[in-house]
Amino acid sequence: MAAALPFPSFPAAQQAQIIRSNQRDYFHVSALRERTEGVLRAWLGTRWITRWDKEIDLCVKVLYYGLNVGRATQTLGEEYTDIWQHSVHTERPPSRRARAALVLLPTIPSYLLSKWGSLIPQNSSLGSVLKRIPVILEVLSEINLAIFYFRGTYYDIAKRVLGIRYLSSMPEDPNTRPPSYSLLGILLAVRLIHRFVGLLRSGSKETAASNAEKRPADNSHEIYIDDRPVSTMLGPADPDGAPQKAAEDDERTILDITQIPANRTASCATECGHLFCWDCIVGWGREKAECPLCRQSLNLNCLVPIYNL
Repeated sequence: MAAALPFPSFPAAQQAQIIRSNQRDYFHVSALRERTEGVLRAWLGTRWITRWDKEIDLCVKVLYYGLNVGRATQTLGEEYTDIWQHSVHTERPPSRRARAALVLLPTIPSYLLSKWGSLIPQNSSLGSVLKRIPVILEVLSEINLAIFYFRGTYYDIAKRVLGIRYLSSMPEDPNTRPPSYSLLGILLAVRLIHRFVGLLRSGSKETAASNAEKRPADNSHEIYIDDRPVSTMLGPADPDGAPQKAAEDDERTILDITQIPANRTASCATECGHLFCWDCIVGWGREKAECPLCRQSLNLNCLVPIYNL
């Protein structure tokens, strides 16, 4: 009897093949959507296209991947690079359930989140949760992509979850070294670390702001202008022991506009462009946060000293 022929084995697809395949599929999906929108715009108008934009995107992706992956055939990108999907669990092509999941997982969740996010109020607890889910999914996708650049398997997260890898029908060339994408993985990892650090900083700022709102107001909080504390620019708050008066009733802070140009000392300018004395405007601003002339909001931290005037 003749010896049984060995079952042919195929090498794993290279990173470059997988990347080019996904780029090619993205190009064909974009072209299909553009042509679909052109036909629908001619029939139903631009307003209808704008209203059903998410549904059109969903139908185009389900149609493209359903006619290829759903029928256990290659997509146009996979055919272009000559690679095939392969299940690591069964060592065979993906089953019907796996193919259905490959079509629906990348499309249905994002569509439902976008629809529910627009219907549920953002200030509700459920709305805040739905608002965070797309960000979490985006971060998980970037982590998966960084791992792909390092290891060369599972370009998208749905295939990693289902255990679907790629085989190449092209034999390996032992004299050719495949290109490495580790640098892209490092850059993506740096971006993720920067994003994580920014998230921690924003969280600490929000915590500090909430704590500041909970603390009672502290009237002794010092304000600095031009690196000088305001308390050193003013005299004692109440030298005679008399009760404090409002700024508009206190003779020390009443601003007589007709006397300012002639008697102004230690001049400073407000954000609105008016000139006052340091003592006068600071004393006024601590009681009433508005310009005495134009009533625009007054921020003592933004006063600009004017010298030689």
